[in-house]
Amino acid sequence: MKLLFTVGGSQAAVFGVAPLAAAARNAGHEILLAADEPLIAAAASVGLPAVCITPERMRYGQDSMTAAVRLDALLELTRTWTPNLVVGGLSHVPRVLAARLKVPYVRHIWHIAPMARRDRKAVEELQPELERLGLTELPAPDLFIDLCPPSLRPPGAPAARSMRWVPRVSQRRLEPWMYTRPEGRDRVLITAGTRNLMLDTPGSSLRKLVDELTATGAEVLIAALPEAAERYGPELGDVRIGWIPLDVVAPTCDLAVHHGGATTAMTLVNAGVPQLIMPDNGYGKAVAEAVAGFGAALMVDRHRPEEGSTPDEVIAAGCREILSNPRYAERTRTLAAETASLPTPAEVLRELEALAAA
Repeated sequence: MKLLFTVGGSQAAVFGVAPLAAAARNAGHEILLAADEPLIAAAASVGLPAVCITPERMRYGQDSMTAAVRLDALLELTRTWTPNLVVGGLSHVPRVLAARLKVPYVRHIWHIAPMARRDRKAVEELQPELERLGLTELPAPDLFIDLCPPSLRPPGAPAARSMRWVPRVSQRRLEPWMYTRPEGRDRVLITAGTRNLMLDTPGSSLRKLVDELTATGAEVLIAALPEAAERYGPELGDVRIGWIPLDVVAPTCDLAVHHGGATTAMTLVNAGVPQLIMPDNGYGKAVAEAVAGFGAALMVDRHRPEEGSTPDEVIAAGCREILSNPRYAERTRTLAAETASLPTPAEVLRELEALAAA
């Protein structure tokens, strides 16, 4: 069986689809990952065979702006490598491709933010491409795989096949401090994911946040892109900063402070780590609200500071609350257990095999 996986956006999209793609490859199927040029290195870092379809990174909500270029690139690819099934994510362009090829289409995302309205708009904007290909309508996905734990799914979310979250990120040479806990002190991880250089904290500073945390006796790690380490490292003293494999270091942490990325949040949930989330967009806010609503995190809205408090003080107070109150860790472990009970990518792959064989 040939499976075509498609991704756009940030490296997180590659990491999110990698476990299912790897399961398919391990089962003996042929796979290709169609990706934007900025994501090719991330695909290679997790062992996925990838082909570039566009030179620039696509953002969710830009289907109408890039649909013709992306669709033509995918059609050209499939003239010489025809898949039996297409797997897509937030973009609906792969769905158009699957309809044109008359093969099953699987949508594979973490559905935590309400997307029905944006999805309807995106499908409407793709109408010219449907007409160009002689298609009268865009059929619904044959399968919707949702990586979101059932307890966090928003009300009214579409029916989905739940799948277990399996962390997958680019690796590097490991050192003992990455996979061992420090003795006699808490460990706090700070990260802005792969999309940003560093956490954006209006009216605040990373140095102050680090100082507040180390003043409690905690060890601070900053997982960041290499260019962020080069830019911010000199002002942070002996704090470890750089590319740290999140799946390796997460189980050694007592708290993580981050931007609200779905991949980051689920990797931390998987490891049972409480979170303080400062969302940097609407989707991140939906993630933060869901995890905080379960009791496994606190959310700090950086654009609505609390009266009489600076952002630094609010963040520091939130960190102290999580580290001193075991309830957050307990709720996170409950969520981690739920996630661990879901079907693995290898199990869900059987459903893809059945679709392709039908």
